[in-house]
Amino acid sequence: MSDARLLIGGRRRAAADGGTLPLRDPATGEVIGTAARATESDVDDALSAVAQGFTEWRCSAPRERARVLTEAAAILRSRAEAIARSITAEQGKTSGEARAEVEQSAGYFDWYAGEALRDLGRTWSDGEREFTVEHRPIGPVAAFTAWNFPASLPARKLAPAVAAGCAILLKPAEEAPSAALALAQSLVDAGLPGNAVALVTGDAPAIARRVIGSPVIRKISLTGSIPVGRELVRLSAEHLQPLSLELGGHAPVIVLPGADMPAAARALAAAKFRNAGQVCISPTRFFVPQEESESFAAHFAEAAAALVVGPGDRDGVDVGPLANERRLRTVTDLVDDLRSGGARILTGGHRVEGLPGWFYAPTVALDVPGDARLLTEEPFGPVAPILPYDHVHEAVARANAVEQGLAAYVFGPEHAARDVAASLDVGMIGVNSTALAVAAAPFGGVKSSGYGREGGTEGIAEYTVAVTQVRKEGAP
Repeated sequence: MSDARLLIGGRRRAAADGGTLPLRDPATGEVIGTAARATESDVDDALSAVAQGFTEWRCSAPRERARVLTEAAAILRSRAEAIARSITAEQGKTSGEARAEVEQSAGYFDWYAGEALRDLGRTWSDGEREFTVEHRPIGPVAAFTAWNFPASLPARKLAPAVAAGCAILLKPAEEAPSAALALAQSLVDAGLPGNAVALVTGDAPAIARRVIGSPVIRKISLTGSIPVGRELVRLSAEHLQPLSLELGGHAPVIVLPGADMPAAARALAAAKFRNAGQVCISPTRFFVPQEESESFAAHFAEAAAALVVGPGDRDGVDVGPLANERRLRTVTDLVDDLRSGGARILTGGHRVEGLPGWFYAPTVALDVPGDARLLTEEPFGPVAPILPYDHVHEAVARANAVEQGLAAYVFGPEHAARDVAASLDVGMIGVNSTALAVAAAPFGGVKSSGYGREGGTEGIAEYTVAVTQVRKEGAP
C-alpha cells in the first residue's frame, strides 16, 4: 500500500488531523494506498518553512546549487525502479514509459545544475557610469502539477527553482503524488536545506486559495487545465504574483503532399497513443491531403489496432489505462458524439472488455463532422480524427482555429514543412519529429495554452528577477 505523506521542514509527516485521500490503481479501480489530506495548519506550516528556506537558500553559491541538483539526479537514478513502479501503480502508464519519465526528470536536474553556473548576468560602461544586471531568485515559489506526468512535471519546476536559489512549495496532483514526493526527497537527501522544499497534497482548490493568498509566495507555476489557470490568475491578483502557465493543447498535425504516408502514420500513431493519449502535446487532429486520406487512415488504424492494451506493469503492453474514471467518461462521450455525427470508426471506439480498470481501445475516426466536439475540445485520450483537406492553406487555417496553441506537427518534404511551420500559431512545432519535451529547449504555448516557459535557458529566467545597479565611475 502506498502512503504518500506531506514533506515539511525536511520531514515526512501525516496531516495534522490524520486525514487522507484514497489512491486508486487505474488498471483495477481498487484502492492501493492513501495520500495525506493537508489541513490549513499544514499548509501554513509549509508556507512558514519555505519562507525560512528562502532566506537560507538564496545566499547559496551557484556551485552548491549545481552540486545539489547533480547529486539529486544520481539519487533519482538509483531509485528509478521504485519510482517507476509508483508511477505505473498510481497513474497507469506502462513500465517502460514510467522508467523513461524518471530518467527525463533526472535529466532536468542535470540540465539545471549547469544553468545554475551559467546564469551570470552582465556588466557594461558608458564611460561615466558602470551598469550591472544581476539575476536574483524571485522568492518562495508555489508549484502545481497535473497527474499525467507525475515525475517530469514536478521536475520541470523543482529543478529551475532550486538552480535559481528559490524555495518551492509543491502541490502535486492528489491522484499520483508518490513520484513528486520522491523527487522532493531526493533534493533533501542531496543536501538542499529541508525548509527550501515542501510538498502538500489534499483539497486542491482549498490549498491553492491558502497558498496563493499568502504574501510569502512570490511566484506561481502551474501545469493544468485552462479553467484552473484562469482561477489561479484571479487568485494571484491581490499580491500581483507572476505566473507561468502550461494549460494544455490541441495539437494539429499537417501531413503534406509528398510525405511518406505509411511511415508518417506509424510515427504519429506511436506519438498519439503514448500514455493513452494523456499528453498535453499529444497530436490530436490529423490533417491529410484528400487524395491520401483513405490510405493514411488505413495505415494509422492498422498501427493503432496492433497496440497491446493492458495493465502497465505487464510485459509487452503498449497502452495502459486512462488515469481516472472521469477521463474514461469524457473519452466515451467524445466518441459517442463522433458516431452520432456520422463518423466512421476504423478501429477501437469502445471500452476494452475483460479488463476491470479504465481502459479504452485506441480509436481512429474518418468522415468526422465539422461540428464534432473532438475538433475543439482537447481529448486527452486515445482518439484520433483523420481530417482530409484540399489545399494546404485550408489545413493551416483549420489547425489555428482553436483557442489552444501549445504544439503542432508538420510531416513532409523539409522545405515545404518549414514554410507551413512558420504559419502555425503555437509555442512548439515538430517538423518530421514528435520529440518536443527536452530539458535544453523551452516548453510552453500561446493563446489559451498559457504563457511562460519551462526548460532551456528561458526556464530558469522564470524564477529570477533582473536587478540593475548603476554606479558613477570615479565617485569619491
